[in-house]
Amino acid sequence: MSLFSAPQVVLFSPDVERAAGFYRRLGFREVFRTPQDGPPIHVDLELDGYPLGLASEASTRDDHGPDPVVRGQRAAVVLWTEDTAAAYAELLAQGATAVKAPGPWLGRLLIAWATDPHGHLIQVVQDTGERGAAVADGEDAD
Repeated sequence: MSLFSAPQVVLFSPDVERAAGFYRRLGFREVFRTPQDGPPIHVDLELDGYPLGLASEASTRDDHGPDPVVRGQRAAVVLWTEDTAAAYAELLAQGATAVKAPGPWLGRLLIAWATDPHGHLIQVVQDTGERGAAVADGEDAD
């Protein structure tokens, strides 16, 4: 039996309610919130069995001690899709900021980048299954 279980990524946010609303609109389901009443300091969401936590920057600092890094792009939420263009458009419609429009990568993936309302990177990825054709045409993008 492993000492560790149930890994989860937690994003630090200055406004947990706003961040939770953004991810709920993308299809995540809220599974935990504290406190139950008033502005939350922590919300857990889930999509297809994958947990995503949102924690208040202030609560993390004041209640636990660590001073979360709130600038820069040290991680990304990766969302797989059957239609990168549609998923990217939906992210932008829900308030995300465009970083990079859909483009081919590794000859078989179509990816796009955006940031959520608090600057966390989101990558949407589609497996196009077109490795041979894209590589032959030299279409790999960074």
